[in-house]
Amino acid sequence: MSNRKRSTALALATALAGSAVLLAAPAAQADVVDVKYDCETPIGPKSAVSPIDIKAVKEGDAYKLTMSFQKGVSSSPIELGPGAMSPSAVVTVTGSETASVPVVGPPNAAAAPANAPIKISDLSGTYKPKKSGKVTFTAGVLTIKAMGTTTTCKAGNSPKPSLEMDVTAAASGGSDTLPQTGPADSALALGTLGGTVVLSGAAGVLWLTRRGQRARS
Repeated sequence: MSNRKRSTALALATALAGSAVLLAAPAAQADVVDVKYDCETPIGPKSAVSPIDIKAVKEGDAYKLTMSFQKGVSSSPIELGPGAMSPSAVVTVTGSETASVPVVGPPNAAAAPANAPIKISDLSGTYKPKKSGKVTFTAGVLTIKAMGTTTTCKAGNSPKPSLEMDVTAAASGGSDTLPQTGPADSALALGTLGGTVVLSGAAGVLWLTRRGQRARS
């Protein structure tokens, strides 16, 4: 085979191998989804829409989830100083299994002006699947705590999932059944019990023998 033909064959083989790797890779589809949050605030009901992005990165036997908000979803009638607000939320998992993953974020680094949409920091949490298969991740309830108050925001527009992907559960490292006593253990237990009986019998025989000897003397 000429060098030119050999190079062409090598290039074709490499391309096919690359295609096989792509086909074997876990499928993942992410979308930025508009979520309409209906919030119950200390000053009454409020609503706002924010595009939500959810990412998942495999870390060992688990996946780190990151939930990002592109717009603020609530406001405060007074200015909130740095560190005054703490956000958290729930990511709903459906598919091969159903779960709720809590995600939390750091307090606000900068002051939040009064009556202005509050920028929510990225929220993160850990999802450890119990079953392997395809799952989806959807934005759930958002909770904002600030200055002794709690604002609860629910997704009112039944948003579609922000992320769909294949996950792999960790292999079980132990047995779910209780240890059973085997034949050897049973024999040992019976042997111990039998030994007790034999010893008791020998002691009784020895006592009777000695008593008989005293009577004859």
